[in-house]
Amino acid sequence: MNEKQKARLLARAEILKALAHPTRLCIVEELEKGERGVGELTDLIGDDMSTVSKHLTVLKNAGLVSDEKRGTAVIYRLRVPCVMNFMGCVEAVLTHRLNEQIALVTGS
Repeated sequence: MNEKQKARLLARAEILKALAHPTRLCIVEELEKGERGVGELTDLIGDDMSTVSKHLTVLKNAGLVSDEKRGTAVIYRLRVPCVMNFMGCVEAVLTHRLNEQIALVTGS
C-alpha cells in the first residue's frame, strides 16, 4: 500500500470510528429526519447536554454533521445525507447474518 492509499484508508477509518457508537448512530438517524438543536437531541437521547455535545463534536470533526448558531441555539444537520446509504448496507449485512443463523438452527 502506498502513502496515498494509506492516508485515504486512515481517513475512512476515522469516519467509521465516529459512527462506531450507539449514541452517535442515534444522532445521525435523528438528523436524517431534519435539523435538530442540542436540546432536542439531549431530550431524545436522555443524556446530559455535555455528553451529547461531545458526541456532536466527534461527528462534526469527522465531517458528518455541520452546525449553525441561531441566536443562543446551535442547530445541527447532516452534512452528507448519503451516509444513510451506508446504514442501509449495514442493515443488509445484519439481515444476512440473521438468515445464516436461522439456517443453522433449522438445518436449512
